[in-house]
Amino acid sequence: MGWWANFFFSRQWLVYAAAILLRLALLVYGRWQDSNSPVKYTDIDYLVFTDAARYIAVGRSPYDRATYRYTPLLAWMLYPTTWGGVWFEFGKCLFAFGDVLTGLLIAKSLREQAGFNKDRAMKYASIWLLNPMVANISTRGSSEGLVVAMVVPILLQALRRRIWICGFLLGVAVHVKIYPFIYAAAVFWWLGPKSKDGVKANESNPSKSSWPETVLQLVNKQRQSLVIASALAFTLLNGAMFNAYGMPFIKHTYLYHFTRLDHRHNFSVYNTVLHLNSANPRQASDLRVESLAFIPQLLLAVVAIPLICAKKDLAGTMLAQTFAFVTFNKVCTSQYFLWYMVFLPFYLPYSSFMRRPKLGVSALVLWILGQAAWLQQGYELEFLGHSTFLPGLWLASASFYLINCWILGVIVADVAAHVS
Repeated sequence: MGWWANFFFSRQWLVYAAAILLRLALLVYGRWQDSNSPVKYTDIDYLVFTDAARYIAVGRSPYDRATYRYTPLLAWMLYPTTWGGVWFEFGKCLFAFGDVLTGLLIAKSLREQAGFNKDRAMKYASIWLLNPMVANISTRGSSEGLVVAMVVPILLQALRRRIWICGFLLGVAVHVKIYPFIYAAAVFWWLGPKSKDGVKANESNPSKSSWPETVLQLVNKQRQSLVIASALAFTLLNGAMFNAYGMPFIKHTYLYHFTRLDHRHNFSVYNTVLHLNSANPRQASDLRVESLAFIPQLLLAVVAIPLICAKKDLAGTMLAQTFAFVTFNKVCTSQYFLWYMVFLPFYLPYSSFMRRPKLGVSALVLWILGQAAWLQQGYELEFLGHSTFLPGLWLASASFYLINCWILGVIVADVAAHVS
């Protein structure tokens, strides 16, 4: 790496300044594009968020806004957008701030837990901080930057063994967005006594313990603290929101996601089936894909991966869980990629992708090409009006799915073999 790169990464303020300037530039450009182009920069979801905030501002429910499927807390956080003018951009700035804060926490965790020096920590944190895809998604008005800003502290507090704080943050994160519940399995299994070789003592060798001792180890004090703290935070927040907004809160924030049939902008391998079901609901079978899709997804993300990997490396396990969850999800959009990209700085230093550059470059190129193929088919469908669902869009979705399955296999193998 050249002297200029060493100079840049050795000065943290330069990295953070570059990250902030990147997001400011995109915010300014976004306002220009929204005013001058028929293709808008601002994400449609942001318009839903800000509309819900307007309903709250006049004393109504955010769920009076059709398609608002989020916690009321998000609409309340965007209340300043109702003041008009440049305040409309407040939410984008908030989400971008979440991005930068997340990068700061990544660098802090790498120094504190992985023992990286300042320069090396900043280099890996820059995978997130200076990532144009991350900056683009948050400045378009996607709330994912705010969500991952809650996920990284869960990891950091778990590694610090501050389990009550970890559990509380986990409960809050699941209230805001459902998917972080998968991390409960990883943290739960990771917690417990360690033997000298870094493997959890006795849990991997139940024959050496009586069943009462095994049960006590499974429900040790730290695990109890995790469950109680997360359940308490989740219950209190949901109770408060239910008291304020009633059954529409439960219906739109949680129940909707079990039966949703989104097929637009959806990279998922289930995309074409979802489209057919939504077009002909009466002809759909009783065993609907939107319900069955959860089975392989949860078996991998909540059961298999934590059992195989959690005792080796918590951050790597959370990456593998998230990658599996997104890959096997019935809905997969570009925003979801941020969910696992945030863990890359923790995993890449020991990954096969870094040790074998050809493998890493191949994976990156295939991952990008897989998206490009899908986007080309999606463009023909949505902008040119061509029917590309079969075979074009389906083949693109299947190809991207297989690419992601291969990458997931490499990640799981790396984490399972890792010695922390």
